[in-house]
Amino acid sequence: MRNPLDLAGARPGPAFTVTLDGREIEALPGQTVAAALWAAGVTSWRTTRGEGRPRGIFCGIGVCFDCLVTVNDRPNQRACLVPLHSGDAIRTQEGTGHES
Repeated sequence: MRNPLDLAGARPGPAFTVTLDGREIEALPGQTVAAALWAAGVTSWRTTRGEGRPRGIFCGIGVCFDCLVTVNDRPNQRACLVPLHSGDAIRTQEGTGHES
């Protein structure tokens, strides 16, 4: 078993690029969509179905559904749970994320 102190100096691997609605955002290995968006200064990436109110991260642990985004054309992905990979395309989501 490794000594936990060995991880104290751990550093992430090199950054990579993803997009949010076509805008390039830098992400680090192991970051979730929500973590990368927050680091880029983005705090809202979904609007509610009825009144179009802005939503972003709320619980941060995958219990609520405020942080839903579309990732690589898959709607309703919880941004706080989805790990990013180089080239991922994230889109803000309105309501259910399905075309009317």
